[in-house]
Amino acid sequence: MMRQNCVRSGTAWRSLCGWLVLASVALLMPACAAADGAAKKADPEKMFKRKDTNNDGSLSLDEFKAGGKDKEKGAKNADKRFKKADANGDGKVTLEEFKAASTAKG
Repeated sequence: MMRQNCVRSGTAWRSLCGWLVLASVALLMPACAAADGAAKKADPEKMFKRKDTNNDGSLSLDEFKAGGKDKEKGAKNADKRFKKADANGDGKVTLEEFKAASTAKG
């Protein structure tokens, strides 16, 4: 009976439904964002190709630094990460080195 009154008036029922939809979306958004982030991080080859702006098959330090999500944090650690990724020490990071560095922990 109460539901019928709400349905007739419409306002309370629509308000409740609206809040339920908003709550559902708010709960699902972080999970979707995390899944989307994981999918983006899972393909280092695409990231490498996007960073290799001169298409020479390797990344210079400038290319390595460019395009990071957090520029301030990236700038602080870019030199260190670049040296770690440049396994043979030739001043360039190849796709193979980039993939190895992307999958390495720590």
